Amino acid sequence: MILKGKNACKETILAKRPVEKVIFRKGFSDDIVSYVKENKIPYSFMDEHKFDNLYKHAQGIVIYTDDYKYYSLNELLLSEPKPTLVAILDSITDPENLGNIMRTVETLGADFIIIPKSKSVSVNETACKVSCGAFNYVKVVEVSNLSNAIKILKENGFWVAGADMDGEIDYSKMDVSVPLAIVIGSEGYGISRLVRENCDYLIRIPMKGKINSMNASVSLAIILANIISRR
Repeated sequence: MILKGKNACKETILAKRPVEKVIFRKGFSDDIVSYVKENKIPYSFMDEHKFDNLYKHAQGIVIYTDDYKYYSLNELLLSEPKPTLVAILDSITDPENLGNIMRTVETLGADFIIIPKSKSVSVNETACKVSCGAFNYVKVVEVSNLSNAIKILKENGFWVAGADMDGEIDYSKMDVSVPLAIVIGSEGYGISRLVRENCDYLIRIPMKGKINSMNASVSLAIILANIISRR
């Protein structure tokens, strides 16, 4: 994939992800240039006009790197230390939302993310750019069936809580002493019926404003931060 954006590219290079080549806009100045040279990573400088035409909104740097490789759910559940906090994304289609969620998961310390193969955004170039490089450190599992993935999590000791505006439990009151999987649905439709039926319970974030919903990445950040602080 072609990755754009100063922060995302720098973090990807520093994370020692395989990089085919780096292209800088002529005049680009940053310590990452020296790092690229010192580590013998293939690079070139491109004329400003040509660069801006080819790579819009790239902030002066692009890298060519491998596509994101997804993880296996069963392998992660067997890893050490045992995972205890997972995010499940149901029908999230906006790559910017996914990028922000990856950034949230990485900074707050959740173990991994699960997304479905169909009716869902993938870990694409936009998501990786928005994540500001967090995609290099976040484990994402892509599954054929979210309901089956939830059953596997339950078999491994997880409790599954779906975030819903009509949830019966205040998010700040749920039991955080057990392994938890938090399901976040799309902003337009929420959690799908089958996934909802497989949740152990539904949680809500109390809202005092006139708008009754918030961005999916913000909702997840609020819930994860509360769980981690209480733990």
